[in-house]
Amino acid sequence: MSPLLFTTIAAAYLCIANGQSACTASSGGQGTCVDIYKCEPLLALVRKPDRTQQDLEALKKSQCGFQGGKPLVCCPSECHTPDGKPGKCINIYSCEHLTQMLRPPTSKENMLYVQNSRCKSADQYSVCCGPAPLATPPPPAGSCRATVSALLPNPADSCCGLDANVGNKIVGGTATAIDQYPWLIVIEYVSDNRIKLLCGGSLISGRYVLTAGHCIAGAVLQIGKPTNIRLGEYDTANSGPDCVVVEAGGTDCTEDIVVIPIEQIIPHPEYNPVSPQRKNDIALIRMSQMAPYTDFIRPICLPSADITVNTPNKTVFYAAGWGAVSTNQISSDVKSHVDLPYIPHSICQPAYSVQNRKITLWNKQICAGGVPGKDSCKGDSGGPLMYENGRQYEVVGVVSFGPTPCGLPDIPGVYTKVYEYLDWIRSTVKS
Repeated sequence: MSPLLFTTIAAAYLCIANGQSACTASSGGQGTCVDIYKCEPLLALVRKPDRTQQDLEALKKSQCGFQGGKPLVCCPSECHTPDGKPGKCINIYSCEHLTQMLRPPTSKENMLYVQNSRCKSADQYSVCCGPAPLATPPPPAGSCRATVSALLPNPADSCCGLDANVGNKIVGGTATAIDQYPWLIVIEYVSDNRIKLLCGGSLISGRYVLTAGHCIAGAVLQIGKPTNIRLGEYDTANSGPDCVVVEAGGTDCTEDIVVIPIEQIIPHPEYNPVSPQRKNDIALIRMSQMAPYTDFIRPICLPSADITVNTPNKTVFYAAGWGAVSTNQISSDVKSHVDLPYIPHSICQPAYSVQNRKITLWNKQICAGGVPGKDSCKGDSGGPLMYENGRQYEVVGVVSFGPTPCGLPDIPGVYTKVYEYLDWIRSTVKS
């Protein structure tokens, strides 16, 4: 293949913005000179309460200038591959197995793997180069119970984003099928020995939940402390297994809920709970033990591409949870869902540029809804905005904020755009 053709393919599937200067990290490897608040490893040293002399020396050696009064540091170009393995952020031409994956004939799976391998660097064609992915055939049915782990599942293994429901999903604020959206979780908050259900989230691996920053930091902590993750829930008013009548006759029942204590709460390091802009309103929760893999408890896939680029006409998302299902009903005992149209920023921003609702949206937020009576409301905070990509669901957004009351016409809800945080998620999830 000619160098020109290969460069064209690489450009088409990487599309990485340029603009940061390269530098040598304190460890001696390649790095990028960035705002310290954008460098997770060094920011962790700054916030470390018991810094050693070695930590201080590493911070001192990492300085590479100032920008607008903020210190710049040489951030090590370490990264994580799409399958969660540690790697180095280097030029794609220097990563042999990724260049091989782009040589024709190229499968859709290889294209997505290379696209999701991109990493932030001064080099225009930077990828996270780690161990070569294993070329294994799809796992046999039922093997997900054995393969799902704390690390993020590979969508190609069909162990994420699939539910057992085959019914109609195009609905507006109505109850879901009993086994639909098995990745939905409820955060249990404890105050005065009472359990309160205030936020939702998405199971994204066997040990990690994706939710909103405002669900684990800020004003919510005055109401209760996030203590447990409840999985496999359907009807919060029922204390045992839930049952519903199915179309074919008879009943379909869940197993009992699973409650797992929270081991660690990880808000995004740049989330500010008192800022009205709600930037970086995203967080991870690590559970103290592995979640089971059943018909009612399964992880959802992370986004495979930026849905806001070349968005198909009439793109529909889905939101689900136990929040308000109408302006008259503040919450729902039963898991409900709603279909929401994608709204581009050019249409969404004017709705948030009026008196008493002046918020400047940015590229790490995505809008959906604005249809009368359809919205995701307070009880769904932290829950997923989902896109059905073929057979698999992907979590493209996290419920952040919207109009009051819910479901007002021409005022979309605003969601944290998960695609923009894939690097942070992958580098934070540990085995």
